[in-house]
Amino acid sequence: MKSFEFHAPVKLISGKGSLDHLAYELQSLGVTRPLIITDKGIVQAKVVDIVISSLLEANNEKSIVFDDVPPNSSFSTIMKILNFYNQNNCDGIIALGGGSVMDSAKAVNILVSYKSEKLYDFAGAGVVNKKLRPFIALPTTSGTGSEVTKVSVIFDEQKNKKIPFSSSFLFPDTAILDPRLTQKLPVHITAATAMDALTHAIEAFIGLSKNPVSDIYAELAVEKVFKNIKLLIRDPEHLGHRQELALASTFAGIAFSNSMVGLVHAIGHSVGAHCHLHHGVCMSLFLPHVLRYQLDKCEEDISQILKFIIGEEAYFLTLKEHRASKCIEQIDSLIKFLNETAKLPISLKDTKKVSEKDFNIIAQNAINDGSMMYTIDEYGTEDVLKILKIAWDYRL
Repeated sequence: MKSFEFHAPVKLISGKGSLDHLAYELQSLGVTRPLIITDKGIVQAKVVDIVISSLLEANNEKSIVFDDVPPNSSFSTIMKILNFYNQNNCDGIIALGGGSVMDSAKAVNILVSYKSEKLYDFAGAGVVNKKLRPFIALPTTSGTGSEVTKVSVIFDEQKNKKIPFSSSFLFPDTAILDPRLTQKLPVHITAATAMDALTHAIEAFIGLSKNPVSDIYAELAVEKVFKNIKLLIRDPEHLGHRQELALASTFAGIAFSNSMVGLVHAIGHSVGAHCHLHHGVCMSLFLPHVLRYQLDKCEEDISQILKFIIGEEAYFLTLKEHRASKCIEQIDSLIKFLNETAKLPISLKDTKKVSEKDFNIIAQNAINDGSMMYTIDEYGTEDVLKILKIAWDYRL
C-alpha cells in the first residue's frame, strides 16, 4: 500500500443559522475590523445584508465591504483590494462569494501578511511559507470548494493566462456553510457550480495522487450532487437541497485539495482564461469527453464512481464491463437535464464565446497548466485538440 498525506485543517460550521457563529469566530481569531470581500451580484441579492445583520446583532459594527470582484479575478483587482484593506486599517478577511471572491481573498491575504505589493513573487507551489492573517470563508455558491482548499488562481491580464498559487498556509481558518447564502443563486449558476463540484470529486477520485481518505470525500460529494441537483433545480430555494449541495462542494474541495485535479481542469482553465467562459460551464463541457478519452487508463476507478451515482444495488446489477460506460452515460444524462432546465450549454459551439480558431492556443496553454502534473497519463497538444474537436459540436 502506498504512503500518502492528507490535510484538512479548516474548521467547518454547517447548517441553517450557522452564520450566527461568525462574530464569535472573528473574536476567537482576534479580528476587530474585518474586510468583507464580495461582488456586486452578492450585494444586489442582499446576501451581504444577511452577513452584516449577523454581525450587528453581535455588536460588531466595524466590518468594511469591498464589493467589486469580477467573475474572473485579476492582478489589478487584487491591488485594488489591497489598497482598500490598508486604507481602512483592516485586520482580517471575510470572503463572501464564489470561487473568484475566494481566490481574491487568498491572494490579498498573501500580500497583507507579507506586507508586499508583488503578487508574482508568491506564484507557484509552496512559496507562501508562513501563517497569514485571519481568514473566514462564506461560500455563496456550491461548486469551487475554495473554502477548504489551499489554492488560488488569479488572471494575469498582461499574459492573458491564469496564475496559480498553492500553499498549506492559504487554507481559510474557518468556513461557514449557511444555505441562506446560496438560496438566491440563479438556476444557471447553481447548475454550473454543481458541475464544478462533481468534476472536482471525479478528478480527485481518478487522479495520480488519490488516497483512501480523499476517496471517501470524493465519493460522498458525487453521491450528494446526484441526489440533490435535479431536486434543487426544480425547487431552487429549498434550503435542505442547498445545504446538501454545499456539503458536496466542500467535500469535493477537501478531496481535490489533497489529491488534485487533472485533464478536465487543465483544458477548462485554458478555455476560461482565453475565452472568458464560466469555470463551471467549462467543467460541464469537458468532463464526459475527458472520461471517455481516459477510459483505457482508469476504467476501474470510473466504474466505481457509478456506485455513488445510482446506488449500490443497481451498481451490482450492472455488468462489470458496462459500469464505466454507464457512469459516463449518467453524467451525459445529467448534463442534458441541466441543458433543458438551466440552459447549460452542451457543446463549445453553443457557448458563442469559443471559436475553432482558438483551439491551438487553448491546447498549448492547457498542456502547460499545473493540473497536467496529476493526470493519469501524459498528454500533449494533439490529445487536447482531439478533445476540443469532440466537444465543439457535441450533441446528446
